[in-house]
Amino acid sequence: MRSSGTKFTSNHNLKILEKIKLGGITLKNRIVVSPMCQYSASKGCPTLWHYNHLAKLTNSGAGMLMIESTAVNKSGKISHADLCLYNSKQEKEFKKLLSYLRKITYLPTGLQVSHSGRKGSAFIPWVKKNTSLDKKNKKWKTYAPSSISRHKKWPKPKQLSDKKINQLINDFKKITVRAKRVGFDGIELHMAHGYLLHQFLSQVSNQRSDKFGGNLKNRCSLPLQIAKEMRKIWPKNKILGARITGVDHLKNGIKIEDSVYLANELKKIGFNYVCVSSGGIIPITNLKFKKSFRAPISRIIKKKTSIITRTSGLIDNLQQANKIIKEGKADIVAMGRVFIKDPMWIYKSVSKIKKFKDMVPNQYRRCF
Repeated sequence: MRSSGTKFTSNHNLKILEKIKLGGITLKNRIVVSPMCQYSASKGCPTLWHYNHLAKLTNSGAGMLMIESTAVNKSGKISHADLCLYNSKQEKEFKKLLSYLRKITYLPTGLQVSHSGRKGSAFIPWVKKNTSLDKKNKKWKTYAPSSISRHKKWPKPKQLSDKKINQLINDFKKITVRAKRVGFDGIELHMAHGYLLHQFLSQVSNQRSDKFGGNLKNRCSLPLQIAKEMRKIWPKNKILGARITGVDHLKNGIKIEDSVYLANELKKIGFNYVCVSSGGIIPITNLKFKKSFRAPISRIIKKKTSIITRTSGLIDNLQQANKIIKEGKADIVAMGRVFIKDPMWIYKSVSKIKKFKDMVPNQYRRCF
């Protein structure tokens, strides 16, 4: 059978389509729609773009939908068009969005939460890449573990004081409370992609000499403190995860053994999974892009920690995703761009396999 460029053997042993339990919620399969920044918010609130964008994805046949990185406070945005959840208006608008999506179909839906750190005060990508805003475009002061710019074209951040760090912890607690009130099924703490918590974890960006810098334990202390506070607030019967950096792809950056330590600590705290990413601490690293390029990193973390592991990175068909699960490189696969190109690709892939034909909604079956 060929569908969407994918071949399967006659036994159709698709582990990617098996159920998996995270916290108290069971996903119908192991495909998650990746959180994808849309840079289309208005004062931090979802807009009509988000309603249309997410409506297509919620009816895609995936096991879970992750909503894009959402800022914990004003300085935590990447751009002025980022989603945020730090006030009652934003909370109200998120609740309306989630209610709308659930009227279409019930799909476990999670929110990724983050602070941009030194990666903030930037133009949206299609306006001007990798450059900071100016006075005309209302730039803002960015913060980081150390006063080191991400790149010469990015703003120089201010080193976070102990007072600001305490405020930051409180902001992550508040966004967890708000996400709980909105009714999300899961929440994901973003510790990757060059954002603030990643900046604390990596020696590339963290050159502090206090309790938050220096050795690995110190560099992990703030992200883990935030993780502990979120665990206290977030319901045990829902999903709690973190996106972590497997490696920085830099000589002096995060190594795989650092990530194994972090993942083990998150597991002890009670996190249900980690999503293994890589790169992003500076604009250009030694990262080589190829199909499933993060799966080998994910495999090591999964093997050495036994925590449920999700991975991503140029995964664009069911056979490829299934191979990652079968080979023990991850338990769940996150995919993004393939869903934008074709929200129906899962249904196309399974429509001619009798065992999985019921995955296709009744309203669509005549089309396949």
